[in-house]
Amino acid sequence: MSDTTIQVTVNGPLRVTGTFGICDGTGAAFDLAGRTTISLCRCGHSANKPFCDGAHNMAAFKSDEKARVLPPPKSKI
Repeated sequence: MSDTTIQVTVNGPLRVTGTFGICDGTGAAFDLAGRTTISLCRCGHSANKPFCDGAHNMAAFKSDEKARVLPPPKSKI
C-alpha cells in the first residue's frame, strides 16, 4: 500500500493524506508547513488554488465519482 492516499470526496475536493509534496508548474515546491493532510480544489472556484477553501459549497459543485478500473495505458511506441 502507498504512503499517500487520495480520496475523491462526494461533491467536494480531492483529499490527500500521507507523505507527499506538491509543486507548481515550474517545479517549485509549495511549503505545506508539515501538513500530512490537505484538500485540493476540484470545482475551480477556490480563491486559494490549488487548495480547497470550501467554495464548492457556494458554487453547488456536484460530483460523485465511483472507483473503477481504468483501461491499460496506450503504448508509447
